[in-house]
Amino acid sequence: MNDNQLQFDRSCHVLYSKPCKRQIKQKIALHYPKAERESVWECVQRQYGWFLSDLRKDLGGKKNFHNGAGGNYDCIALMAYYVTCKEVTNLKEIEEMEGNLFLPAFRILSKFVDCNKPFYKKMMYKSFLKAKRQCDKWNDCKMNIAAFDAQEPMYYEFTACPAAEFAKKHGLLEIMPALCNPDFEAMELIHAKLVRKTTCANGNKCDYTICGDRDAYPKEHPEYRDKDGSLRRRNNNEIYRNADGNVDCVCTLFPQTTDRCI
Repeated sequence: MNDNQLQFDRSCHVLYSKPCKRQIKQKIALHYPKAERESVWECVQRQYGWFLSDLRKDLGGKKNFHNGAGGNYDCIALMAYYVTCKEVTNLKEIEEMEGNLFLPAFRILSKFVDCNKPFYKKMMYKSFLKAKRQCDKWNDCKMNIAAFDAQEPMYYEFTACPAAEFAKKHGLLEIMPALCNPDFEAMELIHAKLVRKTTCANGNKCDYTICGDRDAYPKEHPEYRDKDGSLRRRNNNEIYRNADGNVDCVCTLFPQTTDRCI
């Protein structure tokens, strides 16, 4: 089915990106015989259209920078692929696909950006402020940013995420670690480290404590995957429990309070 034949409300929603379409079709070609590939792709398309019929309509379409490659709508498309092809795909593959969509921009930045250097740390903070203005405009990802301190790791958080909200609504929270984990590699590409405690999918916020990769702070918080596949960092200062109440790890973050955020 041609993309222009796909039925959804184009006055408020957008199509998956071309790179996302390419990723999905490549995986379909990997898993299915040639005679079945087009019909499987059409099933993914129809699932995507159905998902959009139940997605909030105020995400800003093409004007919202969160709707580009690897963003809100590509996440919905990957969910459609996951649901349609669940018998052949897995979360490792979904994480690879999201990384292929999300990371190219960071690979370009990796050629010159080094967050250990004060100049790039400050520029990164300014990019956070710009992102917050966009979030406030579209009210999609509710973002708070701690005040800048050149001597401390940077901190910001999302307290709302359209992809996580949609996954919760449709019983697809299992896919969220695969969609969120590429954040860690993104930071490594620009010589930074991400320390994360929770996401909007497994907690009440997605937190980002970021510092240069030569900083001592991330060394005190070794990276690991929890039982759901989410990348996190831990130390011995605070017990963290999963939603079911079981101890998952012991971890802490750079201390932050609501009144530090803007």
